[in-house]
Amino acid sequence: MLSLSENLYFMKKSIFTALQYVFFIGLGILFVWLAVRDITPRDWADIKYALSHARHWLIIPVVIIILISHYSRALRWKILIEPLGYHPSTFNTWAAVMIGYMVNAGVPRLGEVVKCTILAKYENIRADRLVGTIVVERAFDLICLIIVFLLALLFQGHIVGEYLSELFGNFINNNSSKTSGNRLILISAIIVVLLAFLFFILKRFGNINAVKKVKGVIKGIGLGLGSIRHIHNKGWFFFHTFLIWTMYFLGTTMGLYALHETDHLGLQAGLTTLVVGSIGMIITPGGIGAYPLLVARLMEAYGLDMKTTGMALGWLLWTVQTIIILGSGLIFTALLSPYNKNKTKKENYEDQLTDMEQI
Repeated sequence: MLSLSENLYFMKKSIFTALQYVFFIGLGILFVWLAVRDITPRDWADIKYALSHARHWLIIPVVIIILISHYSRALRWKILIEPLGYHPSTFNTWAAVMIGYMVNAGVPRLGEVVKCTILAKYENIRADRLVGTIVVERAFDLICLIIVFLLALLFQGHIVGEYLSELFGNFINNNSSKTSGNRLILISAIIVVLLAFLFFILKRFGNINAVKKVKGVIKGIGLGLGSIRHIHNKGWFFFHTFLIWTMYFLGTTMGLYALHETDHLGLQAGLTTLVVGSIGMIITPGGIGAYPLLVARLMEAYGLDMKTTGMALGWLLWTVQTIIILGSGLIFTALLSPYNKNKTKKENYEDQLTDMEQI
């Protein structure tokens, strides 16, 4: 029986989780409202026209590309799990990843718990031992997002959102609209100074709770990155990491090409859209509201109408990704139990054959 203090702890934790869920869902609804509040009936007609005349056949390769990225993520997770002494099946690992994505679309971070629980149940792995692999995944994904952001800033510094346009646009590029090497060096120096200042703050005011939390996050990322030395197949790990983000980039760029109004923007716009969309996915569960709005504002920076072309693109990209995640999650949920029943029967049959051969 739990003590009073333990009951209070779990009660507080449940209340905090519920409030967190309500906050993020409310935030998503707020972004949806901000996105549609100024759209006129004429704008809705233009959005409908853009979507109805899109290259719908591109949905098929986009679905394949996104599924490849998720499959690659499952294989990368297997590589992280193997040093623990476990060898889960690819199907169960992929199913856990997709079901986790589906849950994350509704409740932030719960999907990570769910995918660990699923793999622990069907592969007889201790769930607490899988937590470290999630930290490693998050650490490397954060590094990849930073790299993609820096590439977008390098090639399209005047486009990466309105606020980055005002801050970096005229500063990074010279009058010929080409990237200035001296200015990039200066920006790098400023970043180094800011990092040094952050280090000073963390060391000087480490006793403050907020600073402690930041230090904890940084320490977790550091431990996650450092654990790469324990991975047996480092080459395949980095290959899958590269493949995952390459597929994200290709899928986003192909989404731009799907609309006739944005098909001229090219690869660099695909890069900036990937950055902005990734931020939207972080802000709200599954990117609801935030993803379409941020993408729409990005299209405004390209000189397109935010309320029509921007919204059409934002909702198109978000809807396709969400349908793939929800659809795949439901399919894997339905297949998970039958697959493992057949797997257990097959394993039992093979064990019986082995016993008979020994006799």
